[in-house]
Amino acid sequence: MNHQQTVWKALADPTRRAIIRTLKAGSKTAGDIADEFPMTRASLSHHFNVLKAADLVRTERRGQHIVYSLNTSVLDDVAAIMMDLLAPNDHDKE
Repeated sequence: MNHQQTVWKALADPTRRAIIRTLKAGSKTAGDIADEFPMTRASLSHHFNVLKAADLVRTERRGQHIVYSLNTSVLDDVAAIMMDLLAPNDHDKE
């Protein structure tokens, strides 16, 4: 699977999109994010791993905590693709 497919697969899941929305406000620890989602830590860890594999989030270890933040450059690329798909083109004018 290429990187773009990995990104779209990650974004296809509503829980992962919710995690991304949560991180829009700023970096959070794994525990802080887990407190916002009614699921096991193992399930949440799976979602984190998919997001990391797609390079949509970055992690940083701070002591005993793992802090997650958005990788805005990948999200900017996704937004550009979406804008291009939704933009009118010459065929729409005919």
